[in-house]
Amino acid sequence: MKNNESLEGKCLCGEVKYKITDKPLFTQACHCKDCKILTGSSYIVNTSVLENTLLIEGEVSSSIKMKAGSGASYRTYFCAKCGTYVYADYDSAVGRLTVRTKTLDNSEDFPPQAHIFIKDKDPWLNLADDVNCFEEMYDPKKTWPEESLNRYNEYLINRSKEIE
Repeated sequence: MKNNESLEGKCLCGEVKYKITDKPLFTQACHCKDCKILTGSSYIVNTSVLENTLLIEGEVSSSIKMKAGSGASYRTYFCAKCGTYVYADYDSAVGRLTVRTKTLDNSEDFPPQAHIFIKDKDPWLNLADDVNCFEEMYDPKKTWPEESLNRYNEYLINRSKEIE
């Protein structure tokens, strides 16, 4: 992604559109039981972005505060018209939001860099041997690309200076 480019995505009906103005940090697939229930599928693919890089157009509604497989609280945000889940805000992910990857116009460019909570993975789902798999959650400091960690840490430092 070049500096002047942005990623775009939308809900199913097109009422909610969004842009991501900087390169995403990390993409992961979650196989926890809660994500399966939330999506009605075997797993969900989410892409983490810095909170200040997600620009939303259209009316979004939020869910009640829920608990993730990790125990962290979060809210999902979805199109008020068609109900497409567009992104989530995890209390434990300060300064980040997770966009539902398949709502991106070019979602195929963001395959999962890790699969989490594979202890709950459907037994008929076979993952390739070269995929990063974790029984539960991973440590981002050991799993994320260094460039993503650096951008995230820099953002948190600047964010804390603005709050002071």
